[in-house]
Amino acid sequence: MTPASRSTERWTEWYPLLPGFRVERETLGETLDGGQAFRWYAQPATPGTWRGIWGGAVVEIQGQTTGDLRWRALCVTTEPTASAADVERYFGGDRPWAALADSLPWRSDPHLARCLEEFPGLRLLRQPFGETLLGFLCSATKQIVQIKQMLALLAERHGQALAPGVHRLPTWQELAAVPEAELRQCLLGFRARFIHRTALFLAQHPTWLQETEAAPYALAKARLCTLPGVGEKVADCVLLFGAGQLEAFPVDVWILRALAERYGLHAWKPAAVTQFGRIHFGEYAGLAQQYLFAWERRHGRSRRS
Repeated sequence: MTPASRSTERWTEWYPLLPGFRVERETLGETLDGGQAFRWYAQPATPGTWRGIWGGAVVEIQGQTTGDLRWRALCVTTEPTASAADVERYFGGDRPWAALADSLPWRSDPHLARCLEEFPGLRLLRQPFGETLLGFLCSATKQIVQIKQMLALLAERHGQALAPGVHRLPTWQELAAVPEAELRQCLLGFRARFIHRTALFLAQHPTWLQETEAAPYALAKARLCTLPGVGEKVADCVLLFGAGQLEAFPVDVWILRALAERYGLHAWKPAAVTQFGRIHFGEYAGLAQQYLFAWERRHGRSRRS
């Protein structure tokens, strides 16, 4: 976004984010830019501020030195792009995250205990289901910064403009009209084929995503795994971050490393690690997974036990 376009932006006033949601700036950054979502951007001119885009919403979140958070929404003409209800839903305001974290087996699991201690207040976002699917279809063998680049290009070239320099992601129906060759120009590589085929399927089955989001975990995962390019890890990520299915336990290289080095599961296959995670961490295994993931990204390269 150019300085000229930023100067013409109109925003709502700042509002408190959620009662009781107080986190340090490092935990806020991990929540917004730690692998759950891929359309949040730190604002260097105002430290502790992040700008995010989901659906038609453009929102800034600002962390205060006290740990309190506040938000404001970009206005298009005279209307804000997000309401308090939109923001509350996105940040999981309907769930008691502190109680859920306390119910995890940290009392008998020293490593999980130090993960919770290091990222107090970490929570899971509730993103639009279709956008979550698109983001994690882009994630195969890619790092967060690369996934963000692909989605930014998809939005810029194929998504509707919300404001000067700000575009939403294209819908699956819109993607169905984009040739695979054009998708490849968004740095998607082989992922363009999966996205193109998935878009064609979803355009022909307009209620499929809604039905899948509402389905029980096992059925929803089985349905997702029928889509091109969707394996167990991608399906679990989509269900955890897009459908609020907290029993989902995505397993990627970071979690494989964590479970091997911190829990002794050396040479275990991803499917077995997933099963272990869901049994060991219980019905909120997905929340435990995010704590493990955050800790491993910060410390894992040092191989400290």
